[in-house]
Amino acid sequence: MKYNISGKNIELTTALENAVAEKMEKLDKYFNDNVEAQVTLIVEKLSHIIEITIPFNGTVLRAEVEGKNMYNIMDDAVEVIEKQVNKFKNKLRSKHRNTATVQFTPSFLNEEQIEDDVTLKIDRKKRFAIKPMDAEEAVMQMELVGHNFFVYLDSETEEVNVVYKRKNGTYGLIEPTLD
Repeated sequence: MKYNISGKNIELTTALENAVAEKMEKLDKYFNDNVEAQVTLIVEKLSHIIEITIPFNGTVLRAEVEGKNMYNIMDDAVEVIEKQVNKFKNKLRSKHRNTATVQFTPSFLNEEQIEDDVTLKIDRKKRFAIKPMDAEEAVMQMELVGHNFFVYLDSETEEVNVVYKRKNGTYGLIEPTLD
């Protein structure tokens, strides 16, 4: 796996970069060499935050850990990613679909990491009409229905977008693109 390490409000020393790379090596056994992890180290007031994002084949693993000491929270962030991989590695076996059962292929994983087939069952299916609106109106609609995300049709681009509420109380916007 490749690593792209960046920092916000922090000086990236060689020792810090080496510590991050050393901790991230724990994840190498799960991913092939083509996968690139983005690691962002952030300092905000008295808080240190590590964000790890690993995009692969249209899927994203993400961990965000906050604490008082950057070196102490590195292990926690890697552990979050490792739990996500372990949780889904058995569910991501083959791209074989039934009516309410979905299975995926873990092409990002090394073959020796794959074990038994486990299926992910879709328990409920919802259909709803979407009307054109801007992102601000979508956030208002999301707040009105009391959800933490809202799918809508953007009135300018005529594409389906998603607004969501972030952990820190701000809002995010997802604008899908075809690769």
